[in-house]
Amino acid sequence: MDVGIHFLNFTNPGGDAVIAPLLAQTAKAADEGGFALFTVMDHFFQMEQVWPAENPMLEGYSALAFVAAHTSRVELATLVTGVTYRHPGLLAKTVTTLDALSGGRAILGIGAAWYEREHLGLGVPYPPLAERFERLEEAIQICLQMWSDNDGAYQGRHYTLAETLNRPRPLRRPRPPILIGGNGEKKTLRLVARYADACNLTTAEVDEVRHKIEVLRRHCDREGRDIGDIRITVQNRVDPIEDRDGFLRRAEALAALGVRHLHMRAPQPDPVGFVARVVETVKEPLSQIEPAKL
Repeated sequence: MDVGIHFLNFTNPGGDAVIAPLLAQTAKAADEGGFALFTVMDHFFQMEQVWPAENPMLEGYSALAFVAAHTSRVELATLVTGVTYRHPGLLAKTVTTLDALSGGRAILGIGAAWYEREHLGLGVPYPPLAERFERLEEAIQICLQMWSDNDGAYQGRHYTLAETLNRPRPLRRPRPPILIGGNGEKKTLRLVARYADACNLTTAEVDEVRHKIEVLRRHCDREGRDIGDIRITVQNRVDPIEDRDGFLRRAEALAALGVRHLHMRAPQPDPVGFVARVVETVKEPLSQIEPAKL
């Protein structure tokens, strides 16, 4: 089982001036420590359920481009881009640019979007949930077309593109992987089965992860897809430093379900030290845990 790090809190006692060095140093520590994935949030405002909306929040792809310049191996993604944030053609171009500049390390993390306040605050349209899911599927289709040899038109219900020209091509072959975030059983996991190379489950309970995987398996069966082709990732909810044994027990239980990746949050005020302690305490035993085949 591999591990990733999520940089989601840009507030530090050192103030805004330390955002850049802390982000760079944390990413570099993750890269050198053998982490598989480095992610940032894609939001306009900080999530008000966790911290004040007024707290610092970087634009996701600018942050990842900055991280790309300070790393050489770790994969890079937002966790995750709301489909409403960018026109799909521009999103495909943005991810392609990140892929080209990072040497083929970009992943498209995407979801249906949910944070109404930031949309209203910055004047970004926020359609009803059903429409956001329709737009999500069309956006994925557009990205796939722009990463293919088909430069022709795209006509959907919500998006119309006269030509899907996209140069340079992504360095990643055959294209950047697509990760869909969320737990929804009727729509989200159906889209995972139809389009995604990976999913990110946010649920904390092992039994609930088991249930979600079984739901995904049924969707895959209906789509004629092998669930084993989908990288199942789960957000970590157990402190690997304070509760090393509990963390490893949960990792083993999740691996037995077929989970391949645990994604953990880098806490302030010392995200660099956190990454170093993870490497020292749990990285090696975690690497010895073999996920079950789905």
